Amino acid sequence: MTDGFKGLRVHNTLTRAKEDFVPLDPANVRMYVCGPTVYDYAHIGNARPAIVFDVLFRLLRHLYGAEHVTYVRNITDVDDKINARARRDHPDLPLNEAIRAVTQKTADQYHADVAALGCLPPTVEPRATEFVLPREDGLTDMASLIQSLIDRGHAYEEKGEILFDTASMAAYGGLSKRRLEDQQAGARVAVEAHKKNAADFVLWKESSTDEPGWDARFTVDGKPLAIRGRPGWHIECSAMSAAYLGEVFDIHGGGLDLIFPHHENEIAQSRCAHGTDLMARYWMHNGFLQVEGRKMSKSEGNFVTIHELLETEKFGGRTWPGEVLRLAMLMTHYREPIDFSVRKLEEAEAVLDGWYRAVGEAEAAGIDCADVLNALCDDLGTTGAIAALHELRAEAAKGSAGAKAGLKASGALLGLLSSTQSEWFAAKASGAAVDASAVEALVEQRLAHLREKNFAEADRLRDELTGQGIQLMDYKDPENGERRTRWEVKR
Repeated sequence: MTDGFKGLRVHNTLTRAKEDFVPLDPANVRMYVCGPTVYDYAHIGNARPAIVFDVLFRLLRHLYGAEHVTYVRNITDVDDKINARARRDHPDLPLNEAIRAVTQKTADQYHADVAALGCLPPTVEPRATEFVLPREDGLTDMASLIQSLIDRGHAYEEKGEILFDTASMAAYGGLSKRRLEDQQAGARVAVEAHKKNAADFVLWKESSTDEPGWDARFTVDGKPLAIRGRPGWHIECSAMSAAYLGEVFDIHGGGLDLIFPHHENEIAQSRCAHGTDLMARYWMHNGFLQVEGRKMSKSEGNFVTIHELLETEKFGGRTWPGEVLRLAMLMTHYREPIDFSVRKLEEAEAVLDGWYRAVGEAEAAGIDCADVLNALCDDLGTTGAIAALHELRAEAAKGSAGAKAGLKASGALLGLLSSTQSEWFAAKASGAAVDASAVEALVEQRLAHLREKNFAEADRLRDELTGQGIQLMDYKDPENGERRTRWEVKR
């Protein structure tokens, strides 16, 4: 452990306080983050949680060891928005085929986008559609969770829907600090006739003949009930987190907009289904994002996707390297609102140029800076970490080999400085920046697919990298015989 290390503290939304982070099991630190709903390309607001929780993932790996951290980020591939997009984009295909076409294309683009932002692949990335009905491997599924809620008196069926009974949980509203009686009294619309309470939410809803559905079987009041339907949004994350992290785990993350109703309802489902006092012990949420001083929206004309920033000249009349986007995000503390602007990108790029000139061709050499580590351990204090990196840069610019190596290694804690000086400026000059950490992420994804014998997906990633001018060279690790991959840029 680095000398001077003070320990990790995080702001817990559940308690509204900064707390010492103490994992349930230091040998298996567990984190879940809500991933994308894959109906459209991810926008720049979606990039913020991907980057923020990637930094936390890197930090946890540094503190506890990479093999002792499990990071789950889901893919939501069942949603009414996906159905609508599938009908719009593929009107000539059967709905299920159209949905697969939309979700595969969008998920692939998301992976490419976040890899270009320097995000490591999560340990596990479950898809919602794989966890709807009971599984052969026995991992937690949505239908079984819903049945548990029915059996425990927390859910009821009305008009082809199974709903969560919010009044059955005395502690409902603990995360958002919204009292159930206030929600009922302040409801702006009449309670639907089939709901007991205004705040009750759908766990399972019946599908029409032209909607995707699963043949689920439940038992309600001792009677069997078959409903061809689809899950509500909230139950998906409750199932996927429990499947890989257990009934209670360490950290649950996401954007501030998810506190209510999504995360509140996740907690309600999970606690009531499992009979636990908690779902996750620490809840962490990143702040909102606006673009050039205004809320991002298509009607404002300032809606921009990650792909557009990386590949088109829509924003600021040019493309931007993924590492620039990443640093621009990290220059604001994750819990604060951020104004994403061309000026901020230009500032981030100038900083990176200076850091790369100072680092030169130095290797990290396993050295890191206590000031950077302690800043990050103070509730992901990236602004303090960046200030410490500036100090290292000043020493490195004077020729200090130790400062160069320290700057390089400490930058890696934030997912930065993944290239060398020559690679960085050559890529910028060519107009096609090759982000080393993004390539590494795709290489690791390919190796994971090979281990799972998913050769089609492994070949697709190889082709994708080849198209970017990246040549892969597989070899066996001489120590353990495992497959490894080297890569190089062919220009």
